[in-house]
Amino acid sequence: MNLISKILVSNNILFDTESTSKKRVFENVGLLFENKMQLGRSQVFDSLFAREKLGSTGLGQGVAIPHGRIPKLREATAAFVKTTHPIPFDSPDGQPVNLIFVLLVPELATDLHLQILGELAQMFSDTAFRDRLKACEDAAGICQLFAHWSSVA
Repeated sequence: MNLISKILVSNNILFDTESTSKKRVFENVGLLFENKMQLGRSQVFDSLFAREKLGSTGLGQGVAIPHGRIPKLREATAAFVKTTHPIPFDSPDGQPVNLIFVLLVPELATDLHLQILGELAQMFSDTAFRDRLKACEDAAGICQLFAHWSSVA
């Protein structure tokens, strides 16, 4: 079992057909976390947007990992957004993204936060994994892909 399978549930997977900007994605994710976890949507949006102002969380290859710290959050949680239309994300390769993994961590999280980001970077550097995510059309299937991913040494 990897770290991601512990924090991503199928109810937190969005198939976004409308967003055309990262701002709109952050708004939708804020609403998701408000409805599912009773986190304030503006708190989620502000945290993600503040981190994005420090530098883009776009990795390249159509992937972004926006993340933020949330006061009083007890443990890391996540959402995954697959957009119908790729959106600009200021990625290093200049390509728009349509695979967006949103990570929220407690305000004082350190090591676990970095471990999760490292695992995500490994996952998303795997071309076959990205291709399977792009092809998957249901939340349960996406959860399965994340749960069964493992690095090959």
